[in-house]
Amino acid sequence: LLGKGGYGSVFAGYRKVDKLPVAIKHIPNEKVGRKHKDENGQEMALEVAIMLKIKNITTSSSGQLATVSLLDWYELEEELLLVMERPMPSEDLNVFLDEHEGCLNEEEAKIILKQLVEATIQLQDANIFHRDIKVENVLIERSSEGLRAYLIDFGLSCFDHGRKFTIFQGTRALESPEYRTQKKYSAGPTTVWQLGVILFEILHDRNFETNSFLKKKLKISRKLSKNCQDILTRCLKKHPEDRPTLEELLRHSWFCGVVDGGEERC
Repeated sequence: LLGKGGYGSVFAGYRKVDKLPVAIKHIPNEKVGRKHKDENGQEMALEVAIMLKIKNITTSSSGQLATVSLLDWYELEEELLLVMERPMPSEDLNVFLDEHEGCLNEEEAKIILKQLVEATIQLQDANIFHRDIKVENVLIERSSEGLRAYLIDFGLSCFDHGRKFTIFQGTRALESPEYRTQKKYSAGPTTVWQLGVILFEILHDRNFETNSFLKKKLKISRKLSKNCQDILTRCLKKHPEDRPTLEELLRHSWFCGVVDGGEERC
């Protein structure tokens, strides 16, 4: 068992034909949720439709997929099975943090966040809104080439047509401030907020909670470099219109060069 949540369970396995490591997600039919019709009129689960679209478009700056690929799916009498690639060796970011005493240094955090920003820009360009980006939904692969981050679990995702959302889907403790006050939220600013939450957690060894942050019970560490404090502050602005866009985020000076003695080198 790799993971279990409100929408199903994920098991490790191997594809018979070539022994490729795979993750098999079991979703009871009553949890499948919305359906989607493709251009040919074929009806399928929304999660399947989104992962098929992602498979065709989402590559990072290195030319690699920024999400795990959907290899196959099966609609059975009682459940939906999704067969996805399983990078090896890998673990979710939450487990990865536990193995690193709860937090990472800025260089490691920068590598992971930059890849996640690139991934979310690709999703945005395809009109896909993940809705539940958090440390448990980021997979970290370790290889000789370094760390590689993947976005996983598109069970709550949807297609974004530019309208505001009024029904909350995601993790309540991490919800963006605008939903708390207005019961409305948009894809772009919410995604930036969620990326800020991830960055906060991987640098502070503390679980983020929106209410505590707004009440100033959680504070951004002054031990971080000035540029790092700035990117966190911008992502976690209370008002969505004050947050940067994903493209602006990628151009932030924190991603320039390496951290050395708390200063950036570009």
